[in-house]
Amino acid sequence: MDFKTVITMLLSRFQTHKVRRGTMISRAAEKEIREAAHSESFRNDMKTVADSRHNPFIKDGNADVDAYIVFVSDFNEFINHAPKRFEPMVNTDMRL
Repeated sequence: MDFKTVITMLLSRFQTHKVRRGTMISRAAEKEIREAAHSESFRNDMKTVADSRHNPFIKDGNADVDAYIVFVSDFNEFINHAPKRFEPMVNTDMRL
């Protein structure tokens, strides 16, 4: 999907929500966004950002479960989420 299509979709979604949320985008801001969609330098910048994107939980093409667990544990601590007490699974009635 090209950048122009993405900007058009975002604008149409915003316009469908502006009545419900009571927020309106000004004509000048809408014009600026539409012009940015046609800007070659802005598209190149977005391509650079997309090319440098990476998933921190993938190491050498495989999912790094340990990195994910460390992240989730640290995040839960950050938001003051109380850890749940460990309870082993009981193997009774394990139907799918």
